Amino acid sequence: MTKMPPRTNLTGARVAASKGVAFSSNPILQVKLPAWRSRFVLFVLFAAFVALVLRALWLQGVSTDFLQKQGASRYARTLEMPATRGKILDRNGQVLASSVPVKAIWAIPDDVQGAPKDKLVQLAKLLDMSDAELRKKLDSDRSFVYLKRQVEQDTADKIVKLGIPGIQTRKEYKRFYPEGEVMAHVVGFTNIEDAGQDGMELSAQKTLAGVTGSRRVIKDRLGRVVEDIESIREPHDGRDLTLSIDSKIQYIAFTQLKEAVEKYKAKAGGIIVVDAKTGEVLAMANLPSYNPNDRSVLTGAQLRNRVVTDTFEPGSTLKPFTVALALDTHRVTPSTVFQTAPGKMTIGTATIGDSHPHGPLTVAQIIEKSSNIGTAKIALGMPAEEMWEMFTTVGFGQQPKFGFPGAVAGRVRPYKSWRPIEQATMSYGHGISVSLIQLAHAYLIFARNGDIIPLSFTKVTDSPIGQRVISADTALQMRRMLETVVAPGGTAPQAQVPGYRVGGKTGTAYKIENGKYVRKYVASFTGIAPMSDPRLIISVMIDEPQGQHFGGPVAGPVFANVAANALRALNVPPDSSVTNIIIPKEPLEESM
Repeated sequence: MTKMPPRTNLTGARVAASKGVAFSSNPILQVKLPAWRSRFVLFVLFAAFVALVLRALWLQGVSTDFLQKQGASRYARTLEMPATRGKILDRNGQVLASSVPVKAIWAIPDDVQGAPKDKLVQLAKLLDMSDAELRKKLDSDRSFVYLKRQVEQDTADKIVKLGIPGIQTRKEYKRFYPEGEVMAHVVGFTNIEDAGQDGMELSAQKTLAGVTGSRRVIKDRLGRVVEDIESIREPHDGRDLTLSIDSKIQYIAFTQLKEAVEKYKAKAGGIIVVDAKTGEVLAMANLPSYNPNDRSVLTGAQLRNRVVTDTFEPGSTLKPFTVALALDTHRVTPSTVFQTAPGKMTIGTATIGDSHPHGPLTVAQIIEKSSNIGTAKIALGMPAEEMWEMFTTVGFGQQPKFGFPGAVAGRVRPYKSWRPIEQATMSYGHGISVSLIQLAHAYLIFARNGDIIPLSFTKVTDSPIGQRVISADTALQMRRMLETVVAPGGTAPQAQVPGYRVGGKTGTAYKIENGKYVRKYVASFTGIAPMSDPRLIISVMIDEPQGQHFGGPVAGPVFANVAANALRALNVPPDSSVTNIIIPKEPLEESM
């Protein structure tokens, strides 16, 4: 094919073969530009290129560390390696609290949103939440969101099998309490972060918690670990904690307390069992209680550890301390007689009285019959300061150092402000407030031949050193008097234990509401067993019993049943041949 020459128009300009347009005639192409402008543009482009090259060399050579840090901040993560919380054991090695491995389910919302709806429905069902709740959690602009914490392992495995993009799991621990409500107020519980919130879980937090470890890893955008960089700190598991609590005695105490509270339709109740030899708390229970494994519904009443946090007027359970002081200072003897007739006594403008007129009573009979008038006369024969020193020495009105959270001090007013009527009423437990654990602790002076030792919620290995409060002779005399209280002629024959010599003191007091006494009662009993060689101190408190309100018939049987079973559990040999318990048809009512 012959090549055609380019076509030209009449003016001689070249014309495009296809369009027939004369390009050379364009006015823009005909403009003459200065040569320096093109050189300037080339120079600028060259300078920019050189700058980019220098920047690249600087970043790659000089700023390597900076770039690595920036990269690490985007992809490297520090992972916590949780430490296993230590176990809580009873004195015999039985597990009271342990940590069970579980999973935390978390999500990257942007990645999950595109998942099939049927899988999201299954996910919501496995997480025990509605579709709306799940969508609400996923409707977030954050790159990380927890869907649910402390998910059981088998449930977590089912969630992983769904294969939903953006759904990940994280290892954590959940606390499990085998004894449930029986041990709730002793052991306490932890929160979702495995930190102690109450009871020994809180008190021994540093011991139990351990030290969390950490590792540096590289993660992809889906949160998957693609490279393990280094270990920063190895985790150190928490140490196990062995309590002084005996699980068998704890169960006995809890069940007996529960029966009494239900029988008398009481508002609440508390009990504590103390080893008189070592000061160890063998049992402590409260009602209402709760299940620490399921805290979905909790009330303040359930959480209150009344044994250590609630105070009340102890009533006649305080009379032994007044009498012990008078005996120890040789102001009276067990046979000293006081006239209590006609059953009423006026001090200033106030009148006190006994439940029944008794006439002349010895000091021993004053304890046996629980005479307010007899006790008041003994008290008024002593300086107020000495009574105050006795009360404070045994722990009343003092901040407890039991190593247990929430323990209260109670109230004992300064002796300088006591009026005669106040000194008299405090001698038999009115106008003074104590906690049940303080009361049990104070009775150690009678069980331990006059000295007092600290209480302990952990197992004791060394013999504690006691502080002398009264003489051994005084303590022995008081035990003999306390033993008469549970005899047929005393105020608590219901507290007798077949085969064992026991003793104690009843207490019945009005409650105070809004600064005034109301016709609501607290019935209590604190006892010692066995009397020949005291091993146990048991204090019982029943709050607002209905139908019956005296300490003997309400709290006495709880003491008797717990003491009988606990002594056998501890293999304490019987010290009495008396097995036929005699309870009068109309036992003596104590004075209030």
